[in-house]
Amino acid sequence: MKHLLALATTTALIWATPGTAQNSLASPDLAAAIAADYDNSLEALFLDFHRNPELSYKETRTAGIMAKQWRASGFTVTENVGGTGVVAVMENGEGPTLMLRADMDGLPLVEDSGLDYMSTATQVSIDGEEKPVMHACGHDVHITSLIGTARQMSAMKDQWSGTLVLIAQPAEERIGGAKLMMDDGLYSRFPKPDFAMAFHVSADTPTGKLALSEGISYSSSDSVDIIIHGVGAHGASPHRGKDPIVMGAQIIMNLQTIVSREIAPLKPGVITVGSFHSGFKHNIISDKATMQLTVRSDDADTRAKLLAGIKRIATNVGRMNDLPEDKLPEVLVSHESTPANYNDPALTKRIQGVFTARFGNDVFDNQPREGMGAEDFAYFVEPNTDVPGVYFSVGGTPQADFDREEAGGAPVPSHHSPFFKVAPRESVTLGTEAMTAAALELLARKAE
Repeated sequence: MKHLLALATTTALIWATPGTAQNSLASPDLAAAIAADYDNSLEALFLDFHRNPELSYKETRTAGIMAKQWRASGFTVTENVGGTGVVAVMENGEGPTLMLRADMDGLPLVEDSGLDYMSTATQVSIDGEEKPVMHACGHDVHITSLIGTARQMSAMKDQWSGTLVLIAQPAEERIGGAKLMMDDGLYSRFPKPDFAMAFHVSADTPTGKLALSEGISYSSSDSVDIIIHGVGAHGASPHRGKDPIVMGAQIIMNLQTIVSREIAPLKPGVITVGSFHSGFKHNIISDKATMQLTVRSDDADTRAKLLAGIKRIATNVGRMNDLPEDKLPEVLVSHESTPANYNDPALTKRIQGVFTARFGNDVFDNQPREGMGAEDFAYFVEPNTDVPGVYFSVGGTPQADFDREEAGGAPVPSHHSPFFKVAPRESVTLGTEAMTAAALELLARKAE
């Protein structure tokens, strides 16, 4: 009840204090300024970010560039927040506080996009292994756009009032960086936002289009490890051991019943076993097997049921196979986890109005979700923060590429693919314009 009252209060505030900037945003001046900035500087920054990606928790070079660029725009900058995170603050009189976030890490992939600026970078990961690195999810677009947004907001300080907080977040790909920044005092060391926003460039959305909807925008995600302890034996004498591979197979098949028989049919949930390893030779029964799972849901109750069900099944499979209590399978939930991301309905309606006024009625390309991707922006807008948030998508693929695929040509590369690519100019400029338009509305000066 307390949360519902807080949400009602927040919603009332969102609608009770509309901005006054929409008429000024209808002019082409903002788009022209962003286009000029892209030609003069943002394009070079994007290409540099793309050629020099960095892995999660290792984004030191990228963070340094973000800090330098934001300082040059007049922001007060703090580095090394939650690891490599960067926080920039601009106070511009009385008014609300808005936080805009961009994630900055790449992925361990060899780029094969064919672009003349593709990455050939390698880096030693936090696991101690040297790996190839690629911006295969468009975070280079996000950070470039947030530099552009910072410049526009700095240049238009006479058009808004309040506090603007920008963050460059590490380790989104390992869904750990947002929580680290929160644990390092993001909302206590720096102005706590009244609103929070972020966007993701989408290879599945045509350039020039935005996607934004109320409610769930990304699912929760939990990485789960299961360690199965067995008793080693000769493969010809299985009765003398306890086979962890057989127990693992039993666990895998029974896990499928959690979603199909324990979760309500209209409640989405996913349990995927992505890794199963055991043994080294044909005729040896191993004494250990390990599994790695990803678990997805759209609400806290379903998430809790899925995790509890995994533990119950794994443990009791061990008992069913007569393992002693101190040898039962271990179920470990990794720190790489995030709750579901929820777009505040009232704030979403307000931002939809801003985008409609700025870009026209046909700008939205809201397609139904087909998967259960996760996004740790959710930590910034969890119910217990009382911070309403909006997360939207910016189109990254030219319509001609979709038309070619439809006609039987090359498919549009997906996110996290070595072939991933987006149209940088269209993505960066639209992302910058959308973020700036939203910021000017939420921080608009009140009419006197």
